[in-house]
Amino acid sequence: MTFKQKIHARFLQIADEKIVALQQVLADLKESGTNETKSTAGDKHETALAMLQIEQANTRSQLKDASEKKAQLQKIDPCVVTVSILPGSLIKTNRGYLYLSVAGGKITIEGITVTALSPQSPLGEKLMGLGIGEAAEVNNNRFVIESIE
Repeated sequence: MTFKQKIHARFLQIADEKIVALQQVLADLKESGTNETKSTAGDKHETALAMLQIEQANTRSQLKDASEKKAQLQKIDPCVVTVSILPGSLIKTNRGYLYLSVAGGKITIEGITVTALSPQSPLGEKLMGLGIGEAAEVNNNRFVIESIE
């Protein structure tokens, strides 16, 4: 498995873990809602039920977002190597490694920290289409492209 494939697999794993955790939260909230409907404490009961519904809506929104990120990751073929930056590119810059895929935070693989970055982010937009030796600048930070996988 290549370095890029390991990175891709780890971000997919993180997406799966987040989805499972959010599904569990939803199940727990549903159970709490069921228990809450058995209570008849008047205004206090109505407030608790409303809060549960808000929490369920927020969790569903997070779950939808996590599922969309996983779907975007699944569309990327980590075996593809290009000469210019496209979604799915692993980019080595003077400021570290970037994986142009989804906004996914940082991971460390083989002692190397890699930041997952959305193509729609300010830096992602500036990197799109660039090649080795070219540079992009965001917030007075210059990113010189050293290699692309």
